[in-house]
Amino acid sequence: MNAIGALLAAATVTGAAGVPAALVVPIRARPAVVGVCVAVCGAVGAVAGAFAVAGRSWSLDLPTWLPAAGLYFAVDALSGLFMVVSGLVVVAAAVYGAAYVGGGHGGSGRWTQAVLPLFALTLLLVPAAASVSTFLVLWESMALTSLLLVLTEHRVRGSVRSAGVWYAVLTHLGFVVILAGLALFAARAHGETFAALRAGAGAMSPGVRGTVFVLVLVGFASKAGAVPLHAWLPRAHPEAPSHVSALMSAAMVNLGVYGIVRFGMDLLGGGPRWWWLLVMGLGALSAVYGILQAALAGDLKRLLADSTSENLGLVLLGVGAAGLFAAVRAPAPAALALAAALVHLVNHAAFKTLAFLSAGSVVRATGTRDLDALGGLRARMPVTTGLFALAALGAVALPPGNGFVGEWLLVQSLLEGLAADGTVVAVVAPIAVAVIALTAGLAAATFVKALGVGFLARPRSPAARRAREAPAGMLAGMGVAAAACVLLALAPGALGGGISNAVAVARVGEADPLRPGGATVRLEAMSAALSPLWLVLALVAAGAGAAALVRVFARRPRRRGAPLWDCGAGPPSSRMEYTATSFAEPLQRVFDDVLAPEQDVDVTAHAESAYLVERVRYHRRVPDRIERRLYEPIVAGARRVGEAARQLGSGSVHRYLGYGFYGLVAVLIVLAVTR
Repeated sequence: MNAIGALLAAATVTGAAGVPAALVVPIRARPAVVGVCVAVCGAVGAVAGAFAVAGRSWSLDLPTWLPAAGLYFAVDALSGLFMVVSGLVVVAAAVYGAAYVGGGHGGSGRWTQAVLPLFALTLLLVPAAASVSTFLVLWESMALTSLLLVLTEHRVRGSVRSAGVWYAVLTHLGFVVILAGLALFAARAHGETFAALRAGAGAMSPGVRGTVFVLVLVGFASKAGAVPLHAWLPRAHPEAPSHVSALMSAAMVNLGVYGIVRFGMDLLGGGPRWWWLLVMGLGALSAVYGILQAALAGDLKRLLADSTSENLGLVLLGVGAAGLFAAVRAPAPAALALAAALVHLVNHAAFKTLAFLSAGSVVRATGTRDLDALGGLRARMPVTTGLFALAALGAVALPPGNGFVGEWLLVQSLLEGLAADGTVVAVVAPIAVAVIALTAGLAAATFVKALGVGFLARPRSPAARRAREAPAGMLAGMGVAAAACVLLALAPGALGGGISNAVAVARVGEADPLRPGGATVRLEAMSAALSPLWLVLALVAAGAGAAALVRVFARRPRRRGAPLWDCGAGPPSSRMEYTATSFAEPLQRVFDDVLAPEQDVDVTAHAESAYLVERVRYHRRVPDRIERRLYEPIVAGARRVGEAARQLGSGSVHRYLGYGFYGLVAVLIVLAVTR
């Protein structure tokens, strides 16, 4: 057993140790003990992944441990990259969660605490699976444990139960689709290990390969929160405890991307152009629609959840572009596009972890997620405000934020791909660049709204006025994520070697699209480089120079203290400032045809006279249009079928025997006809 195997064994032991610890340790010490177990599990798993990213590999076959199938594990650079990301997110969430739960938030019950280590462990082990059965067992374990954690506060809010139902239904429908696709793949490849699938994919017909790809794409895209399979995500992520929200939004959804890359590129060996145009279409739709929903959201955690759909959409856009360029035999931009997608995935995990943990601190301090009821947190929670601002800077994809590098690389790959032959690329690549530009602009407006209205404005409620800074344990967990954001922003070139190794495993394009460069990102196939550290230094120097010039040359008139003219309206108050709703109203008007908002004005007259108005109430709601057009008819149809099916259950034994008889006759007829 090499270092990777030993570290994974240690991660499994420490993660599993958290379960009995949660069941037997007294309630006061339980969050700290479980938090230590989960943090050590994540840290050890991240180190194991780092060894794999550096070029090592490991495999383990346990053919008798799972009935009729066995357990098979293998770790390569692609697996290792996702293990590193998941492990670091687990560390930050575990440190934060120990203080968050210890303060009476997020569920300190035995069973809730016992599930958290299992969920963290599955996040590390899913990328290490090397057979269909092993992968499906771990995938379903991840889904079930995350569902139980989402339902932590179901006794407190009815919306938690509704979110749990949506998540349970959609995630298990996705599991069924993945199961069908992988069962077909294993049957036609005459084996279920990944090695057998990889060897047998070439002998499969194009129709079978296309069917397998579409099935696994639907299942994995659902887990990644891709539109229109996203309906569970903006419900489940906000309702979960905040450290669990970070695990789901920054680690779990990434495994949907892992599934597409592993099965679509590595095991199936790539495919025709229409495969990857479909992936790009899902990515573009998710990016634009997700950020539009985030821009109009008034719930802080829902805003962050919709932003996850947007960022995973950009990642899928890069994955689809890589597959498309590989299909038209443009290896250099193919490798660069996949590298860009993986870089953005890593950066998104860092800033989204920090954003959700910061939002959790706000919820703990104020008891609300409503941006219109917040404000004034800059003075009362200065550290949390600064950390959320750092996360927002990463989310808007502007330097010196850490989200800038991934989107810059993605644009570079698309521009490089324009040189490839083919009308499809010439049409699709500029559209993809336009999608990236549009989402970047909307993301800037979205996080300016979140930071300005929620943190920098005047307080709008007594809870916001009474807010206090988060305790040291929560700030420490946020500090882990913040350190990752700063490191990735200033030295993104450190990712170069590991990302290139992961791209090589995916068998897309040329090797080494990124060269290791420390603070500088260097593109192997292009004469291009980017050094965010120098950009930061240039911005600081420019700002300091401008301030110095103003102080030297500006005249200093004598200052007089005088009250500002307020037009007779009195001193400014929170009612005079933008709310989240009013800030987003111009965007809503621009995208009215897409969003189809609902609004109503209710005028209440005095009882004495209809001409005297007592109250005017304005109500606006922006429903999820895709959910309304797609899911509501399906739910209504299922409800009608269920109500009609009640007629079959009359209570008559004779009728039930008749059902069985006619069903058996039908099966026999089908067998007789088909044989």
